[in-house]
Amino acid sequence: MQKLLLAIDKVSTFVGQTFAWFIVALTLMISWEVFSRYVLDAPHPWAFDVMIMMYGTVFMMAGAYTLSKNGHVRGDVLYGFFPPRLQAGLDLTLYILFFIPGVVALAWAGYHFAGESWAINEHSNVTADGPPVYPFKTILPLAGAFLLVQGVVEIIRCVICLRQGYWPTRIEDVEEVDVDKLKEMVQVKDEDIAKLDVYVDGAKGSAK
Repeated sequence: MQKLLLAIDKVSTFVGQTFAWFIVALTLMISWEVFSRYVLDAPHPWAFDVMIMMYGTVFMMAGAYTLSKNGHVRGDVLYGFFPPRLQAGLDLTLYILFFIPGVVALAWAGYHFAGESWAINEHSNVTADGPPVYPFKTILPLAGAFLLVQGVVEIIRCVICLRQGYWPTRIEDVEEVDVDKLKEMVQVKDEDIAKLDVYVDGAKGSAK
């Protein structure tokens, strides 16, 4: 079971990291559009629509990836003090009551939105010659499907934690800097930092 959970985590990670390259493309596109508009005096009316759709695509396709890393926003002020079984019970309840119905609604509605958009060859009406919208609307059910599969994985993790009393492992990924871990890596103790502070203060006093 653990191998299956980690395999789905890898798929979510791959999808999230792949679509993250849209950020690079979006940055280059914005830079070119600014240069074209203000230096060459040749703006592109469709650029704003494309930028919005690219950002929306990144946002939606990162959902399953973020969930696989347990990175979505939560009330950690209290949650972090709960024992694992209480955390798992709370998560399981919220997944069943809110997450699953919401994501199923997203995927189902997105499927119909995308189908209608393809049927009428929908284009953006913000500008006279707007870009096609149907590829972007196709992302809605796709993102919903990935998020739903990852949500099932998280539900299984909650059940496992309720049974064994601790959370199963996840795939390691880039995280924010953890000061305590950084101290362990460079083998620096709080006493050493305190001595360094005293030394720096003494040096400043001598300089005065």
